[in-house]
Amino acid sequence: MENRGTPSNFIKNVITEDLSSGKVKEVVTRFPPEPNGYLHIGHAKAIWINFTLADEFGGKTHLRFDDTNPLKEDTEYVNSIQEDVKWLGYEWEELRFASDYFGDMYERAELLIQKGKAYVDDLTAEQIREHRGTLTEPGVNSPYRERGIEENLDLFRRMRAGEFKDGEKVLRAKIDMSAPNINLRDPVIYRISHSHHHNTGDAWCIYPMYTFAHPLEDAIEHVTHSLCSLEFEDQRPFYDWVVAECEMPASPHQYEFGRLNLAQTVTSKRKLKLLVDEGHVDGWDDPRMPTISGLRRRGYTPEAIRSFVHETGISKSQGLVDLQMLEHFIREDLKLTVPRTMSVLRPLKVVITNYPEGQTEWFEIENNVENEAMGTRQIPFSREIYIERDDFMENPPNKYFRLFPGNEVRLKNAYFIKCTDFIKDENGEVVELHCTYDPETKSGSGFTGRKVKGTLHWVDASQAVPAEFRLYEPLISAEEADQEAEVEGMEPSADKPEPTFLDQLNPKSIEILHGFVEPGLKDSVAQDKFQFFRHGYFNVDSKYSAPDHLVFNLIVSLKSSFQPAK
Repeated sequence: MENRGTPSNFIKNVITEDLSSGKVKEVVTRFPPEPNGYLHIGHAKAIWINFTLADEFGGKTHLRFDDTNPLKEDTEYVNSIQEDVKWLGYEWEELRFASDYFGDMYERAELLIQKGKAYVDDLTAEQIREHRGTLTEPGVNSPYRERGIEENLDLFRRMRAGEFKDGEKVLRAKIDMSAPNINLRDPVIYRISHSHHHNTGDAWCIYPMYTFAHPLEDAIEHVTHSLCSLEFEDQRPFYDWVVAECEMPASPHQYEFGRLNLAQTVTSKRKLKLLVDEGHVDGWDDPRMPTISGLRRRGYTPEAIRSFVHETGISKSQGLVDLQMLEHFIREDLKLTVPRTMSVLRPLKVVITNYPEGQTEWFEIENNVENEAMGTRQIPFSREIYIERDDFMENPPNKYFRLFPGNEVRLKNAYFIKCTDFIKDENGEVVELHCTYDPETKSGSGFTGRKVKGTLHWVDASQAVPAEFRLYEPLISAEEADQEAEVEGMEPSADKPEPTFLDQLNPKSIEILHGFVEPGLKDSVAQDKFQFFRHGYFNVDSKYSAPDHLVFNLIVSLKSSFQPAK
């Protein structure tokens, strides 16, 4: 895999200084997803940053699952995440799980209690929120905050032993309920959950909170540069507090970068899960989804995604990236590597009345006019063909250069044909055209007797292969109004309004058509990619396509106005 490295950025400058000063001997980064959903395009940027920066400096990257919430986690997600990271082209140095360290974390929690830095609280989750205060008002101390060390140790150990019900008690860090940063107002660090864990089974009935476990994991693994997106910036003081007060031998530092937000795209795992659970999409790998598996099924390549995130760079600013930028890079990746073929998505039959019945000709066509190395292929031509329905109009407007009664056009790589008649069904819809062809106008024959302004693509009706085509538009009709910076591992507030993004779903995000492709495509298999003339780049679907029922997903249209930075 080609690794172009990262553009100049502030994290690279920090690492360079840390190495030159001797503060760090070896760079260690980690990609720490929670196994509670599938990776999306925003994660692709985080993966690229962590793996590429470590590689640039001869360091290593761990893949670590922050599996601290058994209620939302599953081995399905663990497996899919590993598959996605590998598909993107990255190999981790070591595979780790937060649950590997549950014993260590429990001991560190007891240490905090012994130091008077943590206490068992009997308040409910709702009461804790009420005591927390606001951005302008300090919080209120819990009535259980001054419990003694021995009582707290006893209660915590009884929590561990399973004596209490879910939600009956929690362990909270004892910091400062009047701190300007709400994250320091005695955050919960352990909760009771009598739940089966995908990795530890039923060994535990208390689990550390993500924000407590995460810095401990980094310290245990001797991560040197903890890289995360900008929404974690307010969590950094608590991150540092945990590392210091738990007396960890290693002290990693957290650095935040601007996350990747795509226009007309949802990248909140909570919202993506809602789309899946409510059946708005066809699973996590629906080609409309911004998940890595969805992009892969649609036909995106890892090279295009890596080029895209490289172009977005690394900075402290949050921004909304135009979807056309991502589309630009898949076009660039495919334009010289995939064959250019003909397909008809909305077929209209054409009978060439003066062409000999029973005769078939074969025309040689280049597979890619911009890449001669891809060679040529043979396509058939006979008396009956299919063209696109919108390539004919009975009463055309001015400057319409396609087929209409009396007009002549060129069939790509074949002959000139002229429309002489048409047939309508009982509903008045044109169902068949009658045309004549001029044998003198055969493609490549050097004919210069006259010119035509319209060139149509087509497929031979006698040997065309039936196919299903799935055309896609953005899942969201307009730019997402609440591109919230959702902190992974943090539960949404109970008083947060229900998501309204469902009202913005695009009812035209998918259109399914049935038409035909060239006979040479009959043996196409999943992930085979083609450029269909005038339609765009397509990929054979990996879920529904079969030898007797080809299904093609539109990857991207042929043209865009986007121009990458020089």
